[in-house]
Amino acid sequence: MLHDQRLVLREGMLIGALERMCATLEISQSQSTLAQERYEGVGGWLAESDNPLLKAIGIFLQGSTAIGTTVKPIGSNEHDVDLVAHVPGLGIWVEPAALKKAIGDRLRDNGHYKPLLVEMGRCWRLVYANEFHLDITPSIPNRDCYMGGEFVPDRALKVWKPSNPKGYKALFLERVKLVPRFRVMKGLQAEDRAHASVEPYPEQGFFKGILQRIVQILKRHRDVFILAGDLDTSLSPISVLVTTLASQSYEYCVRTNTYDSELDLLVDVIRCMPDFIETRIVSGRMHWFVWNETTKGENFAEKWNDEPKRAEVFYAWHARVLNDIGRLRDVEGLDGLKQRLSDSFGPAPAKAVIDSITDEISLSRRNGLLTAAPRIGLMTGLASAIATPVRANTFFGR
Repeated sequence: MLHDQRLVLREGMLIGALERMCATLEISQSQSTLAQERYEGVGGWLAESDNPLLKAIGIFLQGSTAIGTTVKPIGSNEHDVDLVAHVPGLGIWVEPAALKKAIGDRLRDNGHYKPLLVEMGRCWRLVYANEFHLDITPSIPNRDCYMGGEFVPDRALKVWKPSNPKGYKALFLERVKLVPRFRVMKGLQAEDRAHASVEPYPEQGFFKGILQRIVQILKRHRDVFILAGDLDTSLSPISVLVTTLASQSYEYCVRTNTYDSELDLLVDVIRCMPDFIETRIVSGRMHWFVWNETTKGENFAEKWNDEPKRAEVFYAWHARVLNDIGRLRDVEGLDGLKQRLSDSFGPAPAKAVIDSITDEISLSRRNGLLTAAPRIGLMTGLASAIATPVRANTFFGR
């Protein structure tokens, strides 16, 4: 029997469904191009200021847009586009509040930006309704960081805190380049090998960027988990913490193991994430640490130590996402897949995925490219020893 072959094909189909889902959630190419034009315009306007605090100011992307892990917020059409406004000639003698004020004053001087401007805790936001918003955070050089780090304001605008958006991006994208090792097929019976002519995955069954897709899947599942549980959104695991743990786990898994499928890799990366959380007992209490590897002193889990409920929510969510992704293998049929995706990622992306698959199946049926295989279901564009062609449906019985 071709049990393992069927399993690889089936998991490839599931990965294809997750790939389609991620594509519906990320910022589009046209949105990305528009956002780039607008943030470059903002950068140009800031650079033309005659305020000495803004001398040689530059602007660049940070966060999910910079590393390709954007996920549309639930119930909103606006993506977050995070920017850094960096002034290379300043030092820590400048108060964070003063630099932030200078940036805000300059933006208000522009009649186009003024009505779009919203003051946030430690940044300025330009809101382009139903498209995206640009969050602009001030920064200055951290001359003590050998990795080229920066300082950004704390939320109270009282002190500068270490960070390194460019270094973080560079490290993440280096991990993206890591290529997992997969077994193409395993365990075929001797009598089956002579008959098998198999493509191990359907054409649509690859993640376009495995690490980025893993992060997108985690972030969307987290958002649905918080909403479905009616939890305080302030307790939600922050994206940079989720991204950091996922990327560290991905590097470990890829360098250590060989997998049967991308779904196996996805499950293993999620399973190993907590292994990269450092814990210590401090003054009789548990403390957690998820360090920024590209600068000294930035702990992405620092709020857990002030409010341990945040750690509880993280571990509860982690257990749920590990279970939900692992149970995808048990899905039967498109209706079952739609329900499982809806429960884990929300009804809108689930519907988009199933509609896309249904349209492809209909087109393949008309073109005579549709096959069916036991325990896998309908497959498009796939020639396999275990698949049976499905006749075109003319709706007239011919």
